[in-house]
Amino acid sequence: MGKPLITQRRGKGSPSFRAPSHHFYAVSRYRSIDSHDAGMLRGEVTEFIDDPSRTTLLARFVFEDGTESLVPAAEGLLTGDIIEEGTNAQPSIGNIMPLSSIPEGYPIFNLEAHPGDGGSLVRSSGGIAYIVSKEANRVLVKLPSRELKYLDARCRATIGCAAGGGRVDKPMLKAGKGSFHALARGHWYPTVRGVHMNVVEHPFGGKQHHGAITPKGRGAPPGVHVGSFGARRTGRRKR
Repeated sequence: MGKPLITQRRGKGSPSFRAPSHHFYAVSRYRSIDSHDAGMLRGEVTEFIDDPSRTTLLARFVFEDGTESLVPAAEGLLTGDIIEEGTNAQPSIGNIMPLSSIPEGYPIFNLEAHPGDGGSLVRSSGGIAYIVSKEANRVLVKLPSRELKYLDARCRATIGCAAGGGRVDKPMLKAGKGSFHALARGHWYPTVRGVHMNVVEHPFGGKQHHGAITPKGRGAPPGVHVGSFGARRTGRRKR
């Protein structure tokens, strides 16, 4: 009898697939809207933190009113730098501003999808987005995936590019480094493809008849089906 599939073990919630959240440093988000100064508030960069749950560094800001926040750091920001947050802040590296106050064409990251959510878009290392155009109450933003997305003009963002942009340029060089990299975030590594397994271990196993016949729906529990789930389209994609 074969062992459970990886999708079945992942859906079950076994410890091998759980993220080690007790190693993660803190929640990263902007200051709350209630404490947000509509004009401008200055803060100092006190330290940078290497959080194992993220690909970019965290910067700790201590503001004039005594409040603190942990947000993804901007490329080029240094300890002791003074940043500004608010509508009247200057559009320079590391400053936090609403989209309505940022000029068109400026690079931004750590965008809020909704006003006050603390930042949820373009947060990975090297992430960068651009403001394309502005309308009355919304702003058109070009995301790193080249998708154009309308956001509320009150959503906040950080000027610049997320730190650590060259992280993926250097190869892993050995399997052990990749293993530790995946272990830090609770990822399963390495993964054996189903077509290289035996027939009793995976529906794709064996030397012939690889793959499911038709795409399956989304409602099936983990491991009941493998392969294409809820496909929007099938067939060869025409270039």
